[in-house]
Amino acid sequence: MLVDTHCHVFHEYYEDIDDIIKRARDNGVGAIIVNGYNMKSNREVLELVDKYDIVYGALGIQLEELDDFNDDNLEFISRHINDKKIVAVGEIGLDYHYECDRDKQKELFKRQLEIARKYNKPVIVHSRDCIQETYDILKESSVIGILHCYSGSVDMAFKFIKLGFFLGIGGIATFKNARKIVEVIKDVPLEYIVLETDCPYLAPEPYRGKRNEPFYITVILQKICEIKGLDYKEVEAVTTNSVIRLFDKKIKL
Repeated sequence: MLVDTHCHVFHEYYEDIDDIIKRARDNGVGAIIVNGYNMKSNREVLELVDKYDIVYGALGIQLEELDDFNDDNLEFISRHINDKKIVAVGEIGLDYHYECDRDKQKELFKRQLEIARKYNKPVIVHSRDCIQETYDILKESSVIGILHCYSGSVDMAFKFIKLGFFLGIGGIATFKNARKIVEVIKDVPLEYIVLETDCPYLAPEPYRGKRNEPFYITVILQKICEIKGLDYKEVEAVTTNSVIRLFDKKIKL
């Protein structure tokens, strides 16, 4: 069975969630982790994990949602982080791709890392155009987790691995110009790689430009097999076991 460690299966993007879940299950996906990123999506995460057996959740406030950065909303995350089937703090992190208040981003990131540390939860981290700053903060945080949609170098990948992080590999690995992530997949041992779709975004080839969904995780797995010269079942087993280990066996397949 496969695990999609990062997706956004919300009503904002999908009118057919029942069908999405069924297609995932029918294609060998045993669990998906739906990541919140603001208060609306965090509340929907709680509804989805209760409704669907294969759905698990992560709660977080992402950097694009700085208006949701207040004590009440962080308290909501703390209050629900130990709810049944809530397995991580996420999606959280930094993004310097666009003009932003970097100091406020860092403060939001650090405060949510503190929630994860306090409640002994892994984190699911977004980092774009700021890989060194992300590393520096995580190095001081004493948490473990996943670098979602990893986009750094091979050398930086091993630095994150030493901190206790796994690399989330998604649809970008299938793109024709994805040289950097292909090198990472080649050089990093399989046991430090986990699978994700980031749906509805970043659909893999041959579905690029279309709506992504969790069952496309199978396409990403096949690409990793091709890059590393490994058998499908081996990659399936190793990546799934890594997820189960990271989340302390709270994900049931």
